[in-house]
Formats: sequence, structure tokens, C-alpha cells
Amino acid sequence: MAWLSCLLGRGAVGRATGHDSVLIPECVPELTARVLQSEPRCGRTRLVCIDGPAGSGKTTLAAAVARAVGGAPVVHMDDLYQGWDQPLGAHLAGRVDAWLLTPWEAGLTGKHPRYDWVLGRFGEWVQVPAAPVVILEGCASATTGVRDRASVVIWVEAPVSLRLERGLDRDGDALEAQWRSWQEREAAHFAADGTRAAADLLVDGRTGRLES
Repeated sequence: MAWLSCLLGRGAVGRATGHDSVLIPECVPELTARVLQSEPRCGRTRLVCIDGPAGSGKTTLAAAVARAVGGAPVVHMDDLYQGWDQPLGAHLAGRVDAWLLTPWEAGLTGKHPRYDWVLGRFGEWVQVPAAPVVILEGCASATTGVRDRASVVIWVEAPVSLRLERGLDRDGDALEAQWRSWQEREAAHFAADGTRAAADLLVDGRTGRLES
């Protein structure tokens, strides 16, 4: 999960071994072209969902694609979860729909509260305009009930051991139990939801290359 390093600063916890440096940019030009050629399916907004297991490289990819398309807003699912025990199914999809998708479909600014992982509760509200391109990244960003309004769904993957190593390098060994529990729950969610099979594009989070 990317939340702790965002709160404390990359390198403030854990070990700076370089495992959270993901070689994503190689595929960005092709992804950008695919996004810009796609049709809007959420009002006039091209919604790009970047899904996949924690530690695979979704946040890195989202930032690179956002820059490449001219500065698209990025919504991080980490901000929408209600802690480590957040269910990843219909309830979360309903939250995304009510806070973001329904307003965007109407051409309005969406807004969501940002979860404070230190205080353990939702805090400030964040406004997200109905831009020409909006990127929603994180585990369950392309779940059923969300992906039907996405113009492009991207799945990012990497071996489970590498993802755990990246996560602990970034967030610290004290969170190993939470990471392992999350990995089990996200795997169950993805299997039930069929997220990978529903993706338009697959990215290897080890190399940053598109998978055939």
C-alpha cells in the first residue's frame, strides 16, 4: 500500500533498497495513445482504471500516464479505503459511484473524503473535476460496477514475493502482517471479480512492458 510512504515521505520508514522503483515508463507512449484514442464512457470523461495487486507498480504507472496525457487528475484508491479491513467488492464500488462516477457522468466535479491512515478515519474532502481524462488507480479500481464506465482498464502485475518485498521496503517490517493479510484478501477479490480477464491491457510491473 502506498499510503504510509505518502504520509511520512519515501525513505522515512523501511529500507531504501530501490525495490519500489518500478520500470513503468517504457509502455507509457502506447498506453497514452490508447487512452487518447478511446471514447469517453463516463459522461465526457475518459476514465482510466489501473488495477492490480498491491506493490505491482500501479501508482508509478498512474503518475506517468497522467503526465503524458497533459496532467490528468489521479484518484488513489488508498484514499477511499476505510483502513486495512476495507471490503473490496460492491460496497466500495458504490462509494466510488456515489462520490465520483455519478457526478462525472453529469459533467460535475466529484468529491471524496481522504482517509487518514494515522488517525483511522476519513478527513478532508478532495474535489476531482470531470476532466477529459481521469485516472483511478489502486486495488479494486476496476471492479464490477466501476469498469463498465471506464474507457481503458489496465492491469499491472508482479510476483507476490516481489510485491511483498517492495511493500515492506517502503512501509517497514512492522506492517508485514497487514501486508500478508491484504494480499490474501485482494487475491480472493480478484478471483471472484475476474478483474484481470476484464482488462484491456496487461503490464508487467517488473519490466514496465506490455504483456502480449
